[in-house]
Amino acid sequence: MNKKGGQNLKMWEEKFSSRSKTMKASAIRELLKLVESPDIISFAGGMPDPNLFPKEILGEIAKEVFVNHGGKALQYGPTEGVKPLRETIVKMMQEEGIKNVGLENVLVTTASQQALDLIAKVFVDPGDTVIVEAPSYVGGLQALQAFQANFVTVPLDEEGIKTDILEEKIKELQGKGVNIKLIYVIPNFQNPAGVTLSLERRKELLRISHTYEIPIIEDDPYGEIRFEGEKFPSLLELDQIGNVIGLRTFSKILAPGFRLGWIIANATAISKLALAKQAADLCSPSSTQYIADKFIRDGYMNDYLDKVRKVYKEKKDTMLNAMEKYFPKEVTWTKPHGGMFVWVETPEYIDTDALFIEAVKEKKVAYVIGSAFYPYGEDKRHMRLNFTLSTLEQIDEGIKRLGELLQSKIR
Repeated sequence: MNKKGGQNLKMWEEKFSSRSKTMKASAIRELLKLVESPDIISFAGGMPDPNLFPKEILGEIAKEVFVNHGGKALQYGPTEGVKPLRETIVKMMQEEGIKNVGLENVLVTTASQQALDLIAKVFVDPGDTVIVEAPSYVGGLQALQAFQANFVTVPLDEEGIKTDILEEKIKELQGKGVNIKLIYVIPNFQNPAGVTLSLERRKELLRISHTYEIPIIEDDPYGEIRFEGEKFPSLLELDQIGNVIGLRTFSKILAPGFRLGWIIANATAISKLALAKQAADLCSPSSTQYIADKFIRDGYMNDYLDKVRKVYKEKKDTMLNAMEKYFPKEVTWTKPHGGMFVWVETPEYIDTDALFIEAVKEKKVAYVIGSAFYPYGEDKRHMRLNFTLSTLEQIDEGIKRLGELLQSKIR
């Protein structure tokens, strides 16, 4: 076997589908390859702190699951997800305030990244338009782009997506006969910007969705990681007509290695999404579903999340304090009340794409370039910083190094 394709390389390239030719590597994943050296302080990943994972408790639960339910836990399960976990998810959603949700409204997925892929597969035809926030989550853009969506971006401010601009763009596009399939938003502690959609704009977004008959994809991986401030009802909770498809994940509230998430939607959408999932992987791992379910049923989740919130708040405060201390006054940043990220804006003359290599090689500090979060890479004056993975000492030192580099570029 020739590892690269050998003389048949041209043949392979010709056999790839037109859809696959639009696929692009995640800029974040590519950047992470450059920052694997242990002497680099990395704010680049979006990873939870592994020191917080409830390893001992999960180990005990896993043993009990395999001893008492090994046959089911190691067997294929229903495509929609094992019934105990779906029942637990329904209860969680009802406690959150989402009414009229039942088992028929839940599809367990192999984390929310698969949910995004399934949604793109089921709803997006080549050339369809999807409206996204600017900036937006790289993985969401990738999933939609793989099915040849066209993107229309709407800017954010400190209250989230600017709904006045959103409505103007919808009117303009529909007036030209453009088929707008979806509006994709991350309302809580948005990735990468860290901002939260205000209650007024949540209601306005739902009104727009209803008026122009465009479904909303509410991607909410960070909603439970709130450190401070008022908690707003989710779009799912506020939705009275069934226009919202909600995505949730255990990756940020338990452990990403579980690869578990779920979709909440009307039964018609869930049925079609389940068919797409059957073709993708038949079912998500039964074993991790049973373990996650028991972790919640046995009452561990709330205490675990309290611990996560406390630690992450301290890390976030440490980063913001260090930025106040070390960053030049010409640089600004968001001040999130939860989540995992701070979004930094530099003066227009500083290209954060170009600055990245210098940061890694000379200052041994890494971030994610802002252009990665725009579908067409049009912004080069931002950077995303993650505060959850590094230690307090690393955060202070890393921000100091980054501040020195930024200061050297100020005119």
